[in-house]
Amino acid sequence: MRTPVTLLAEEGLDPMINTIIFDIGNVLVDYDHISYVRSLWEDDQIMEKVIGAIWDSGYWGELDRGEDTERIFSLMLASAPEYAEEIRLAFENVGQCLHRTEHAIPWITKLKKRGFKVLYLSNYSEYAMQANPSVLDFLPYMDGGVFSCHAHMVKPDPGIYRKICDDYRLTPEKCVFIDDNYDNIRAAEKFGLKTILFTGYPETKEKLELFLA
Repeated sequence: MRTPVTLLAEEGLDPMINTIIFDIGNVLVDYDHISYVRSLWEDDQIMEKVIGAIWDSGYWGELDRGEDTERIFSLMLASAPEYAEEIRLAFENVGQCLHRTEHAIPWITKLKKRGFKVLYLSNYSEYAMQANPSVLDFLPYMDGGVFSCHAHMVKPDPGIYRKICDDYRLTPEKCVFIDDNYDNIRAAEKFGLKTILFTGYPETKEKLELFLA
C-alpha cells in the first residue's frame, strides 16, 4: 500500500512536508470589516467611531480569545456611548463582513488527495462563527484544527502553535503554515514551522507548489 509519503515522492514533492496549516480570515474566507462599515454609513466620523469601538479598540481580538461576548460588547458600547446605536447595528450584523471563497474547498481537497494532512489555525470567535456559519463550509473537508476562541489564545502567541502541534502530533519542520498576517508568520517561523505569507489565492498557491517541489 502506498503511504502519503510515497505518493509525495512519486510526484516529485518533498516527503518531509506532510501537513499544510491554513489561517482562515482573508485566506479561506474573505473578511473586510472596513468595506462592511462603509456600506452602512457614508459619514466618516461614524465609520471612525464604529471601527474604533469594535475593532481598533482590541475588543474584537478578545472575542477571538474566547472572552464572554456580552461583556466584550458592553465594553465596545462604553468606549463610544454616543454612538451606541450605530455600534449595536454593526455588531449585530457583523456576519456581513465575511464572504465565502470559491477556492477554499478545491484547494483543500486537491492537497488531501495528494496525501497531505490539512488543518486550520485561526483567530476566530464563536460569535463570528454563529454570525455567518455558511462561509465555513470547507471545515468538513479538513482534518481538524484549532480555533483561538477554543484555545483561549490568539496568534501570534507561541502557545497556539504549540497547541496545534501537540493536538495533532505534528513535527513543526514538516508543516507549512499559510497566513495573511506578517506577525503571525514571523511567530510561526520562530516556533519552527515553514511559512508562506498569503498575498492572494493564485500567487500563494503557486508559492506553495514551488515550496513543495
